[in-house]
This record gives sequence, structure tokens and C-alpha cells, in this order.
Amino acid sequence: MLQQIHASERDYELASSLLGVGVDYAHISNAAYTRVLFLLSRGMLLLIDKKFQEVHPLLNQAGHLVDGWQGNQFQKEYLKVFFLVLQVCHYLMAGQVKSVKPCLKQLQQSIQTIMQPTWPSDESVSGPNVGDMFIWMPKEHLYVLVYLVTVMHSMQAGYMDKAQKYTDKALMQIEKLKIVDNRPILSVFQLMLLEHIIMCRLVMGNKSLALSEISQACGLCQQQPRLLLAHRPQLHTLLGLYAMSMNCMEAAEAQFTAALRTSQERELWTFANLNLAIVYLRAKREQEFSALLERINPETLPSHSHSLRAAAYYVQGLQSFFQARYNEAKRYLRETLKMANAEDLNRLTSCSLVLLGHIFLSLGNSRESMNMVTPAMQLASKIPDVHVQLWASAILKDLYRMCGDPVRENEAFQMHCNFSQMLLKDHFQASQMAEHNLIQWTEGSFPMLVGNPPSTSDTLL
Repeated sequence: MLQQIHASERDYELASSLLGVGVDYAHISNAAYTRVLFLLSRGMLLLIDKKFQEVHPLLNQAGHLVDGWQGNQFQKEYLKVFFLVLQVCHYLMAGQVKSVKPCLKQLQQSIQTIMQPTWPSDESVSGPNVGDMFIWMPKEHLYVLVYLVTVMHSMQAGYMDKAQKYTDKALMQIEKLKIVDNRPILSVFQLMLLEHIIMCRLVMGNKSLALSEISQACGLCQQQPRLLLAHRPQLHTLLGLYAMSMNCMEAAEAQFTAALRTSQERELWTFANLNLAIVYLRAKREQEFSALLERINPETLPSHSHSLRAAAYYVQGLQSFFQARYNEAKRYLRETLKMANAEDLNRLTSCSLVLLGHIFLSLGNSRESMNMVTPAMQLASKIPDVHVQLWASAILKDLYRMCGDPVRENEAFQMHCNFSQMLLKDHFQASQMAEHNLIQWTEGSFPMLVGNPPSTSDTLL
């Protein structure tokens, strides 16, 4: 999330150096509050620049200063929120969904404290010292930011309903704030919320709703070309995921390729390459998949993310499954499960379990297949992940037939039909929407859509 600020390496180094000077000057000026603000701002910049080795000692130093704060307790709470936001983002960037929970809970408690009616104004919190008259972000914006990181966590952990609930609350809050003072950062928050909820919708099988929200995200970028500059790779990635869900594999490939071409983010490259690999596997394009192998090898993955590495093992398992190398597939998938369980990556867990169930079914081992598919179905129902439920119900139907249980076989068949009909109905609805044409957009201006008013910024795109 923090990587939305774009700058060259030299700009980062200069800004980091200036913030370091700010830390020292604030210390000399007895501006203790501003000193920690500068320190945390420097930590934020290092996180954006992915300099994780340098971030650790700096965040530790800031954490000790916040914990040992003896001054104004309102200032302490405000600094604590800034510190916890960075901690949460650090964990989420590393794909450590379980490890982040204690920090996220503290952050949610702190923001509730700050938003109390009895809490003083931002101006009062900064205090009378002229050197301390700074704030990182107004408390109303911090409130939205905490919702945003909560949505990010919910999506990564596979709690789609929770992500949806917090997205709705955050977007309502943004609309209220925009009426009073439409700051550019509110549109950034809005766009990032849309990016995350779109991925949730696709998992839940709501393609038409996801497409409508992709169109909203594009509309925001039309209004503010600077947003498009920063978020174009994410838009291409989302369109690629949507195209995959619609089985438009050529469009999906074009979108992921466009994301790779327009991004400089290592994590987004890895995510796009992993999805591109799945496109090639589903299309039986082994030569193209082989060309990608080095970039998605979990042992040498150019990413610090635990969840992306776990996903890379899953893609390797999927390839081995398609090639009927079942023992090798099981080995990769067990590695995925180990990593996914360690950090509560529920969607990866359910995908791995159902694929293992399919492998055991292919090997004729119905008992082991049932042991995998049953928990996969339970977990997928909680997420809810309609595609895994569809897959699992198809396997359960075959398993109950093999076991000679016609009642349960019929139940599984009905379940499979229900999921299939729901997805087909939504698929047809999405395909009829004017916004579906967005999957053809890989360069230049957005295609003109019905009901999408022309923007004066079109010429700048």
C-alpha cells in the first residue's frame, strides 16, 4: 500500500537524508514529538523503498520512544497510531497475515480512542511548542486509513465478508469527508479500497459487481491523471483477473503483460507472473510457461512476501498436476499448505486442499481425497470462495458415487448445479455490460463506455 508514492531512487535517498536531518534538528530544538514524527516518516520512506534491513532498527527505535513517552498523552496516542500503521503495512507487505493480528488490533483500539468526541482537536494535540506544530495526517483521514489496512488484511486472510463490510464503511466515510474538503488523498484511499474489494468480488463469484467497481476505479483515474500514473499497473492486473474469471485468456494475457510493462514494483511483477503462469497452464501453452519458470520459482522468488512464495509453490503443484506428476505435485502442495497454515492464508489453504483432493481422486484413493476435499469445502464456504466450492462439489459427487452413497451424491450434484448456475448467470450478466470492453484496454485512453461521461483529462491519458 505504501508504495503508491512514486519517486526515483535518488529522490528517495535525498528525502531520507532530509528526514534524518529533521530528526537531529528536532532533537536539538527539544521538539520531541516532531522528532518521532520525522523518525516515523523516514521509516515510511524506507518501507516504500523496500529497504527492510534499514527499517527494522529505525522502527524499533521509534517504538521505544513511543512506549517510553512521558509527555502529552494525546501526542503519544497519535504517534502510536502512526507507528502501528507502519508495523501493519510492514507485515502485510511481507504477506504475514497471522503475525500482523496483534498490531492491527492495537491500531484499531487506538483509532477508536482518537475518534472519541472528548478527544481534542488536531491543533491542540500538536501542542504549544512551535517546533511541534506538525501532524502526519488529520484524525478523520487516519480513521479511513485504519479501515483500509483492515480491508487489506481481511482480503489477504480470506475473510471476504469482513473486507466487504469495512470497505462499505470506509467508502461512506470518504464520501462524507469529500463533501467538506475533497483532498486528493481521499481519492487515493477510495481507489485502493476499490482495488481490494474487486479482488474479493472475483473470489466470491461476483464478476458483474467487480466489473462495475473496476469501471468506478477507471473513472477516478480519468478525473485525476496522476492517479492513473500511479495505479495503471494495478488496473491492468485487476482486468487480467477479471478476464481470467470470464475465460477470456487472450485478454488476460494482454492485461498481465501490460501490468508488467507499466510497473516497477517487484511484488506486482511476481503476482502478475504467477497469474500469467496459470493462464498458460490452463491454455496448455507449455513453452510460454517454461519461459516464465525462473521468475516464479519459489526457491529464488524475487519477493519478500511469504504469501507470494506460498502461491508460487501452489502454481508449481498445479503444473505438476496437469502433467500427471502426482507425487511431485503433492510435494509442492504440502509446502504451500505448511506456509499457508503458518500465516492463516485461508484461500491458498482451500485451493491446495481441493487440488490435493483431485490428485488423490485421480490416483483412485477415495479416502484421502475425501480427507482433503471436506475441509476444503468447509473453508471455501467460510471465505466464501465460489470457485473452490464448485470444484470441491464436483469431486464430492464423484467420491460419493464411488462410495455407493446415492443420497449424498445427489446432494453434491445439486450443490454443484447451484454454484454452476449462479456463476453462469453472473458470467452472462457481466459479458453484456458495456464495461466488459475494458478488457481490451492495454494502452492509450480508456474505451468510451455507455453511461461513462467523457472527461477533459482523456487527452492526458
